[in-house]
Amino acid sequence: MAKRDYYEILGVARNADEKALKNAFRQQAKKYHPDANPGDKNAEAHFKEVNEAYDILKDSQRRAAYDRFGHQAFEHGGGRPGGGAGFGPEFSSSMSDIFEDLFGDFMGGGRGRGRGGPRQGAGGAARGNDLRYNMEVSLVEAFTGKTAQIRVPTAVACDICKGSGAKPGTAPKQCPTCHGAGVVRAQSGFFTVERACPSCQGRGQTISDPCGTCHGQGRVTKERTLSVNIPAGVEDGTRIRLANEGEAGLRGGPSGDLYIFLTVRPHEFFQRDGADLFCKVPISMMVAAVGGDIEVPTIDGKKARVAIPEGAQTGKQFRLKGKGMPVLRSSQSGDMYIQVTVETPVNLTRRQRELLREFEKDAHHNSPESDGFFAKARAFWDGFSS
Repeated sequence: MAKRDYYEILGVARNADEKALKNAFRQQAKKYHPDANPGDKNAEAHFKEVNEAYDILKDSQRRAAYDRFGHQAFEHGGGRPGGGAGFGPEFSSSMSDIFEDLFGDFMGGGRGRGRGGPRQGAGGAARGNDLRYNMEVSLVEAFTGKTAQIRVPTAVACDICKGSGAKPGTAPKQCPTCHGAGVVRAQSGFFTVERACPSCQGRGQTISDPCGTCHGQGRVTKERTLSVNIPAGVEDGTRIRLANEGEAGLRGGPSGDLYIFLTVRPHEFFQRDGADLFCKVPISMMVAAVGGDIEVPTIDGKKARVAIPEGAQTGKQFRLKGKGMPVLRSSQSGDMYIQVTVETPVNLTRRQRELLREFEKDAHHNSPESDGFFAKARAFWDGFSS
């Protein structure tokens, strides 16, 4: 009987890329896998065809040979470029990964290789999940540091069975299906598939008389109060890890971790940039003109005196060294920058208006920036008129 075309078997076009080939293989293999079609000889035959087709087409050199010569390219020992035919270690490894992904659901789950699933502890007990807690702190608290009390709802070890999941006075028994290994092996055609034991879900133990409180899980849900140390200098997005304070493991397994994610609230005076602080301070037109001293707040709740020089303009910055935020886990601190904004007086009295108009008459050459601007403007206008 003539062999079917490999592209036809997988249901892809001849120019299909590697990703399309792999997706087609996954669909066809899952459809015809013997475990999904027990006793169906036609499905088993299709399954072998799908594996053979994918084994050829996934290899660029073998695919090129097939595209040129068809099935004849692999007759008389031409199964692999430069060597004998058959399925080598590379094929077995890739197939093991693929079938664990494909059939983990209906075959009892994967082997617990740490790809996001529950990690395994001693005796097959699953490690508890990590937990996340979002906490908001003020900028002052980020400056000083603090100790906070938080309440976290989580799974904790059952006090009645001490986390074993078995009724007090009894104990878990070795799984009779996998004999404590947590995995079983099944022969599927020409290769062996290893999967988690369906009887014990990979734990290697079974409980015939479960605890009445936790129903065999070894853990119950409770709200715990924890003390969290917030160090000085934390920033938005700082993550604090509390080891073993996450969800309790299943049936005595190790606990996960608790991660505290911090958000720092905006402050009414200060804007933060790393360890530096910035503060905009309005000053009167008189202080900007003749100079003077002003007092500004600092993040530690104290005051700092800043000398404003004569003729200060809006945007002028003054640096207060060491008055910024502490650097996390360091003895260093950032700086504080004062940026002045010259404020124009409002709601003037008649006398104040008169004085300002008199000042304006005598204020020639006292405003170099505006004088320079309008001098350029006049030249610009003259250029158009001429």
